Amino acid sequence: MQRGSISGYFLAGRHMWWLPVGASIFASNIGSEHFVGLAGSGAATGIGLGAYEVNVCTLPEYMHKRFGGQRIRIYLAVLSLLLYIFIKISVNLYSGALFIKTSLGWDLYVSVILLLTVTLVLTVAGGLTAVIYTDTLQFFIMIIGALVVMIKSLDKVGWYDGLIQNFMRAIPEKHFVNSTCGFPPRRSFVMLRPLDDPDIPWLGFVVGASAASIWYWCADQMMVQRVLAARSLSHAQGATLFAGYFKILPFFMMVLPGMVARVMYTDDLACILPEECERICGSRQGCSNLAYPKLVLGIMPEGTSS
Repeated sequence: MQRGSISGYFLAGRHMWWLPVGASIFASNIGSEHFVGLAGSGAATGIGLGAYEVNVCTLPEYMHKRFGGQRIRIYLAVLSLLLYIFIKISVNLYSGALFIKTSLGWDLYVSVILLLTVTLVLTVAGGLTAVIYTDTLQFFIMIIGALVVMIKSLDKVGWYDGLIQNFMRAIPEKHFVNSTCGFPPRRSFVMLRPLDDPDIPWLGFVVGASAASIWYWCADQMMVQRVLAARSLSHAQGATLFAGYFKILPFFMMVLPGMVARVMYTDDLACILPEECERICGSRQGCSNLAYPKLVLGIMPEGTSS
């Protein structure tokens, strides 16, 4: 691989075919934060949830060539870095470290340092080529593993019909008297919910998610960079279609298992008393983020869960 040039390092020499690019797009989008976040949201609220010709390597560079001047390039680069540090990287590190802590019992901060070190060595040493091939391997491991967890977890509760019946009865033993706090929302199995829904009103879901998705898939450097690594426009289009079809799976692989986890571990994941939650997971705000790690450790054979 020609890592000695800018294009070789940042765009893998523009030689990638559609499968590794598509797998990398999916794996870059879906990570530990989705397994923790989507499964936790499912446990808490239900199922609610062209630059080849200009020869650019980064989005700020494209904006500079498109509109001219250095200020917009610097502004976008600084803004992207700040957003990544405070919104994306921090969440990724926390969710990944939470998996390691739950499965191996390591200290949370030691787990964060380990993740940072491995990522730094891999990215700096190999450039985008190494990242894409690693993402491709991760893609297959993630899909196969998550599908196994989904099948085994749904089998535990009587598949989807059993989940519908049992989820609405997943009420923690310790709860406030004469209150529905901690009860599953009555619209747990509705995706587009009314405007007065306290969790996911349809207007906020459609408008908010659409705006964020347009930025993420069309302007986020991490996602755009993968597409620019494709060897031709047709391979780039094939890669995005490939990743798009697989984006249907997170609902089945993460949200539904998260709901199953609430059924199986109701008192732990649906705790509402702050002191009880702090005893269970160390957080007074709730323990739904433990849904997927706890489910994996509970239903998978010893050794495969780690």
